[in-house]
Amino acid sequence: MPPIPERKRIVITGASSGLGAALAQLYAASGRKLGLIGRNETRLAAVAALCRDAGAEVDAAALDVGEADPLAAWLGEFGRDGPIDLVIANAGTSAGPAPGSMAEGLELASRQVRTNLLGVMHTIEPLLPSFIARGQGQIAVVSSVAGYRGLPYSPAYSASKAGARMYGESLRALLAPAGIAVTVVCPGFFSSPMTDRFKGGTPFLYSLERTATIVRRGIDNRRRRVAFPWPLAAALRIADLLPARLGDAIMRANRFHIIPS
Repeated sequence: MPPIPERKRIVITGASSGLGAALAQLYAASGRKLGLIGRNETRLAAVAALCRDAGAEVDAAALDVGEADPLAAWLGEFGRDGPIDLVIANAGTSAGPAPGSMAEGLELASRQVRTNLLGVMHTIEPLLPSFIARGQGQIAVVSSVAGYRGLPYSPAYSASKAGARMYGESLRALLAPAGIAVTVVCPGFFSSPMTDRFKGGTPFLYSLERTATIVRRGIDNRRRRVAFPWPLAAALRIADLLPARLGDAIMRANRFHIIPS
């Protein structure tokens, strides 16, 4: 792993739990400043304390990435005394129809799109002028393998993650000539509070620690895409290439639902 630059600055959203919290602790080190964003102030403070114990300087903010203006203001303040080198747009939420129902409702659907897709844009767009002016910087967009082929019992989640994936893929092609690296991350199931709310099969379930290590390795190596576990990612991509009726039948075979948070 390359040496940690003395003034390396990293912003991570969704840092109060799950993958975001695990990545924050992996990146925490002396000489590094972390900007941690999450909605749960108590959990975020606990993660920030662990990162400070590891030697990092931490600025934590309890913000909702779905609210563009407060987030942009905070990002501007965080970058005022030094450029942001890496942003990991990780914040996400999931929901789905209640057991026995076929509709999750507009409120739940809108919340997922607002956090999982618009939240990614709200995080990245304010930083682009600085990245482009400097001709450097790195972006990581955390999507999901659900962004390859929609899961029948979480349509809004799948749509929001597909949108985030496409946004990241498009940004990568757009920004490469400016010297800005974009990594699109599409993990499968891994141990987290979000996965705990899935009721049904979780094939190829990874531990949170293994997942965070894979994601960090991919980001550090400036990989364009990090999708895993490969059998699940490949299966969903193949399902999308099959005739729609066959693909739908395959997806319905794994019956699960999500308990809304």
